[in-house]
Amino acid sequence: MADTVVNDIFSSYQKYLDNEQETREQIRTVVKEIETHAREMITILQVIHQENCFEEIPQACLKTRQVFEKVRPEYVKLSALVVSGQYYRYNDHWRFVTQRLCFIAALVVYLEVGILISKETCAEIIGVKLDHKEGFHLELEDYLMGILQLSSELARFAVNAVTSGDYNRPMEISKFVSNINAGFRLLNLKNDSLRKRFDVLKYDVKKIEEIVYDLSIRGLKPGAQQSTD
Repeated sequence: MADTVVNDIFSSYQKYLDNEQETREQIRTVVKEIETHAREMITILQVIHQENCFEEIPQACLKTRQVFEKVRPEYVKLSALVVSGQYYRYNDHWRFVTQRLCFIAALVVYLEVGILISKETCAEIIGVKLDHKEGFHLELEDYLMGILQLSSELARFAVNAVTSGDYNRPMEISKFVSNINAGFRLLNLKNDSLRKRFDVLKYDVKKIEEIVYDLSIRGLKPGAQQSTD
C-alpha cells in the first residue's frame, strides 16, 4: 500500500516535469524563430556602416519594419504558451532577444525621425503589451537595455559617417546620445547588468565627443569654416 502511494506521488512529479520540459522546448522553438528574424534585421541595418549609404537607409528601415511583421505573430505564440502568472518563470528564454529587438526598433525610429523611441512605441512595434497586468509584456529593463545597445551602435555609426564625409551626423548623434546619458543619470539603477551596461554608455559618449572634437580642430565641423571667414 505504502509503495503504491509513493509511486503515485512520484508519478505525478514526473508528469509535472515532463510538461515543464515540453513547455520549455516549445518556447525555445519560438524564440529561435524570433532570433532568426532579429539577425535578419540587424543584417539589413548594417547598411548604415557602409560608405555613402545614406540614400539606402530609408529602404533599410522599411525592410526592417516588414520583418517585424513576422516577429509579432511569434510573440503571440509565446503568449499562448505562457499561462497567467508564469511569465517570470520562463522569461530568461526570450529576455535577450527582446532586448535586441528593442535596440533594433530604437535604431529604426532614430534613423527615420531622429528621436528616442518610447517604451510604448517599442512594445507596439515588437508586438507585446505595455503593462504586466495585460499579459505578455515588455519589461522596463529590457527596453532600457535596448536603448543602451542603441548608443553603442550610434557611436560606431558616427565613426563611419565621418568616413563617408557626413560631418553633420556625428554632431546630431553626439547631442542625442548625450541626452540619453543625462536621462540614465536620473535613474537609480539597481539591476547589475543595467549598471554595467550604463558604464559602457559613458565610453560611448566619450568616443563620440572625441570624434566631434577631431572634426572641430580639423575645421570640418559644420559651421566652423563660416565662423572663420
